[in-house]
Amino acid sequence: MNPEAITIKGIRQGLLITLPPSANPDWREDLLALETRLGANPAFFRGGRVALDVGQRELSRPEIEKARALLARHQVDLWAMVSGSPVTEAVAQELGLVIDLGPARPRAPEPEPESGEEPPALDGLVVQRTLRSGQSLRHPGHIVVIGDVNPGAEVVAGGNILVWGRVRGVVHAGALGDEDAVICALDLAPTQLRIAGHIARSPEDKRRKPVPEMASVHDGQIIAVPWQGR
Repeated sequence: MNPEAITIKGIRQGLLITLPPSANPDWREDLLALETRLGANPAFFRGGRVALDVGQRELSRPEIEKARALLARHQVDLWAMVSGSPVTEAVAQELGLVIDLGPARPRAPEPEPESGEEPPALDGLVVQRTLRSGQSLRHPGHIVVIGDVNPGAEVVAGGNILVWGRVRGVVHAGALGDEDAVICALDLAPTQLRIAGHIARSPEDKRRKPVPEMASVHDGQIIAVPWQGR
């Protein structure tokens, strides 16, 4: 299985990871592809909770336990397993996993665009609250926070991050490898700022008057410039 064929969607309870259908699935190869995908962007998944959609695969208890152990090694909690196989569902329930995501489950991924078409836009997540120390927010698309990101809080997005407030915690945009992602905030003074694989920190000296800023990657470095609407 190609690791890039594994799709990731944000849902209310965390992330939904969907393994692509296969005529002759090999669970060992599937797990290897999943581990490759997790290892490519460990910061994005670390500390998250995941529902795993395995399609029609008929899995035994040891096979599901291997998947749970694999995710645990990457500090990811497997809380649900979605399957079209009654056997897999029964085993998942025995292991205490949720098998029905209810209305929170997103629709199936859209088909890949044909040549010349624009790619589909990333789903966005809007959160209207302040993130306090110890709180973490992860989403494979864009994230908008209407509130502050306090020291000790973390926001990790596969796309862009926009904070309508102050950033004092950790923010990581383009966590799935997108170096074109940006981070915007009314007051940008994070403990750590990351875009894709690039890392930056705020200068030690404190600014007298905070100004809105936008951070992006230029020539292999993260720079922040005044954020002006167009």
